[in-house]
Amino acid sequence: MTWRFDISGLCKGDYNMLYDERLARTLSPGTGIVRLYGWNPDAVSLGWNQRIEEIDELLCRDEGVDIVRRPTGGRAILHAEEVTYCVVMAAENSGVLSTYHEISRSLIAGLHRLGVNASFEKSQPHFPSLYQATSSTVCFTSSARYEVQYRGRKLVGSAQRRFIGEGGEEVVLQHGSILVGPAHKKIVRYLRLEDERQREEIVKELDDRTTDLSALLGMTPSRELVADCLKQGFEEAWGIRFLASDPAEIMKPELYS
Repeated sequence: MTWRFDISGLCKGDYNMLYDERLARTLSPGTGIVRLYGWNPDAVSLGWNQRIEEIDELLCRDEGVDIVRRPTGGRAILHAEEVTYCVVMAAENSGVLSTYHEISRSLIAGLHRLGVNASFEKSQPHFPSLYQATSSTVCFTSSARYEVQYRGRKLVGSAQRRFIGEGGEEVVLQHGSILVGPAHKKIVRYLRLEDERQREEIVKELDDRTTDLSALLGMTPSRELVADCLKQGFEEAWGIRFLASDPAEIMKPELYS
């Protein structure tokens, strides 16, 4: 298995999502990719099946916040102070939860190198019941099994989907938000809600159920430091060595026209 590690910089939301999906659809047999990136401008992303009516599109436009739909599932995220990861690899008959476990194991190894004693979420919510709550509009108000948390507070939100790659094999696309600062909580501003009471309840849930690297470390780590620790975490957890990527190969505009 040949592994590539890409750092794509700060890009628009639609570019980021198209980039991830194209990586999955064009993955060559015998290869895997870990990509890290950010967002410019900030963007609200919706899960593949989520209703856009849950978001105040006019307010987002007025404040320069993009809205984009992810190729994966899950709920809404405001991508602001974060490092976003993407893993693309052959499924090799692994189930969704086992893949979550393996990827989270690598993320945790990287966060340990950063000085954060992160761990797995052990429980699995009953999603049909969960999605009946108003707060379910937001990804970070709940955690799924094997997502990454710190002492019960969610630190990384992830979503996964399977595609068919170039060689006809099943390919995993999993991407997620590693919270560097607290700006993800501002998503409450962009939700369409019936009253302010609901808004206050979601704010409280985000305060109670999430944390971020700046809060845990007492300082805001650079993207470069986070990326280096995560790279080492994947290599350590999976026993791999990444090949260096040529930036000219990573960012070919014609791939995304």
